[in-house]
Amino acid sequence: MKGGVGKTTLSVNIADSLARRFNKKVLIVDIDPQFNATQCLFTPDQYMSHLKEKKETITDLFDKETKINISVVNGASKTTSKILADIKPVKVKENLWCLPGNLDLYRLEIAPGEGRENRLKKYLQSNKELFDYVIIDTPPTPSLWMTSALIASDYYLIPVKADPISLTGIDLLNNIVSEKKDDLDLSIKCIGLVLTITEKGTRVYNSAKSSIAANPRWSNLIYNRELPKRTEVAGKQLNNFILDLGETTIKTALSGIVDEMLTRIENES
Repeated sequence: MKGGVGKTTLSVNIADSLARRFNKKVLIVDIDPQFNATQCLFTPDQYMSHLKEKKETITDLFDKETKINISVVNGASKTTSKILADIKPVKVKENLWCLPGNLDLYRLEIAPGEGRENRLKKYLQSNKELFDYVIIDTPPTPSLWMTSALIASDYYLIPVKADPISLTGIDLLNNIVSEKKDDLDLSIKCIGLVLTITEKGTRVYNSAKSSIAANPRWSNLIYNRELPKRTEVAGKQLNNFILDLGETTIKTALSGIVDEMLTRIENES
């Protein structure tokens, strides 16, 4: 439930690994108003050009002017608005697409709009034949956008920085998800907890690991592989995917995380 836990680095690189190692068609949806995933995938010039050309971003999905269906009057389509299913993600590279984020999400969250939290699910359903996996990079705190992501998702993965403060957010997040599941009748499942920005051997790391191992609610969630601290630097470099780095340790860690994630999904199916 806090930023700085390597959430975006993990999201973007899981997507890249699925696209590259497994030859899957993957869509990244950047639903975080800070749009860090978008900034990882596009240069500032590319992004500004995208906006100037009035190409779609995540805000088009939730804008009240975007219609869910085309209205038909006397056999003719009558609408001047964008159609939800027609919103096009950007191809980043082979097998990898992104629906870019936008700072305007902050404005939309306080604007009126009934049923807005269901739009992402409807959009993904209308495009489900195009992608094998969808990775949604969410805000770190409860919001309309987190709720939208939960409604649209089958599974969620929790990245946690190996320090005591970050660990306090695990139960809070799971409680929020449980409440949403009950209130909205969702079937989303947790497929684990990944330690990120780790520094093995330090007192803080050892304390965090001990806390997780001693907690029956967490111990079965933790992944065997972790993202080391040096991954944090790599994740902030444009298009510097972990699989492109020279260091084998980091690439092995990412591959192990993705492999375990897929195994957990298969076991839950």
